[in-house]
Amino acid sequence: MKTIWIQRIGRPLLAAFIGATTTLAFAPFSYWPIAILSPFILLLLLNKQSAKFGFWIAFAWGLGQFGTGINWVHVSIDTFGGMPKIASVTLMSVLVAYLALYPALFGGLLNRFFPKINAQRLVIAAPIIWLITDWLRGWVMTGFPWLWLGYSQIDSPLNAYAPISGVEAITLMLWILAGSFALITITKKWAYLAVPTAVFVVAFALNQISWVKPDPSTKTSFALIQGNIDQKMKWVPSHRWPTLMKYTDISRDNWGTDIIIWPEAAIPALESDLPAFLHNLDTAAKANNSALITGVLSQDDMGHFYNNVLTLGQNGLGPYDYDTAKRYSKHHLLPFGEFVPFGDLLRPIAPFFNLPMSSFQRGDFIQPNLIANGRHLVAALCYEIIFSEQVRQNVTPDTDFILTLSNDAWFGHSIGPLQHMEIARMRALELGKPLIRATNNGVTAVTDYKGRITQQVPQFQTEVLKAEVTSTSGNTPYRTLGSWLLYLWCTLGLFAIWFQQRKANK
Repeated sequence: MKTIWIQRIGRPLLAAFIGATTTLAFAPFSYWPIAILSPFILLLLLNKQSAKFGFWIAFAWGLGQFGTGINWVHVSIDTFGGMPKIASVTLMSVLVAYLALYPALFGGLLNRFFPKINAQRLVIAAPIIWLITDWLRGWVMTGFPWLWLGYSQIDSPLNAYAPISGVEAITLMLWILAGSFALITITKKWAYLAVPTAVFVVAFALNQISWVKPDPSTKTSFALIQGNIDQKMKWVPSHRWPTLMKYTDISRDNWGTDIIIWPEAAIPALESDLPAFLHNLDTAAKANNSALITGVLSQDDMGHFYNNVLTLGQNGLGPYDYDTAKRYSKHHLLPFGEFVPFGDLLRPIAPFFNLPMSSFQRGDFIQPNLIANGRHLVAALCYEIIFSEQVRQNVTPDTDFILTLSNDAWFGHSIGPLQHMEIARMRALELGKPLIRATNNGVTAVTDYKGRITQQVPQFQTEVLKAEVTSTSGNTPYRTLGSWLLYLWCTLGLFAIWFQQRKANK
């Protein structure tokens, strides 16, 4: 009896610890082999357990991963939410527990439908079930695909799979590796080493292929302005004009640059409140042959708020006019930050849920690229850079760069902004387009078309990142096919297992 209780408590506790170590695979730590080791140990812990207990073991693993990996969310809730400490901790705990349900679902389904320890369970079924639960986490209630395991491999040899079928192709390979090592550990059959060997050999071969080519005719000069505006003071009325003048003065020193970029919501007022300011800024940019891109909020006639990206100056249009200006409006809104799920229930709890900027409306899923000084930029505002399919579908044959504006000042000196940059880098690698990332207080950086950071400025300082960036011609397989290769793999894999089981039963 004592042994049973030790096992009942010990396995979930060990699973929680192993889940917690998974955070070390991601930025800023970037110990990428842990993303193989952690699933490997989880599979061993799930071995010979009931479906119910498998659910709780994997749930504990998820508590460990998300409890350590996204605890930075609490910074915004606690610092800016206006909640009592007990309420903010409770809300954060609920979020972590909710996210842990997806690994738990994986554990329960794997042990329910594939209890027999063999290659079918560990090398085929486990990776596929994990992908399905990952996709669910990235879709349910608008999705939260943060800490998908594949992101941890942006600097590992396995990153070669991203241009083929996106970040989840890397996740698939991680689980095939973990399953293979678990199979070897349990069965002592070393012949299965052929599987991880093949995964790395193919990755090496893919890394020798250039899916896209740099296009020297698209060399463009950028000036990314990191204003480092204190988030607590940003929307205080007396700080509006000092903030605007700070950005304007820095921009004046960089006139003549092809494209000057301000971060998300850099203008601390509604666009309709500042028509004269924006008109003058547009005129000055045009006079100096520059384009200027900025984040700005707007409100329509129905009182709906939008989080926008606006182009001024050399944007192929006439003088700035509020009614005719072309904008990108954020589609994928941040839950609780830009819209409140179950708002009627939650808004009475805390002032955090009653902020006007927690009631945004969505822009369209597909929107035209921004045009700045003849260059085409696909825009993604802050949180929505984590949605690979949305960014992919907005890339056109004319797209030169991926542009993402953000304001991670909400998350202080935590690891959140560094994870955010890691995710953004993956979009460049998947789509073969350089990424331009302008933020309020970091991480402001530029990557090449392989997601490698070429220039970056320090966080938490007022800085200007100046860079010349060359775009690319051609398409990656992921840009053309999306995730269809993964869907095909999952379909064929599950069919093969079903057919084999049916044959064995006969």
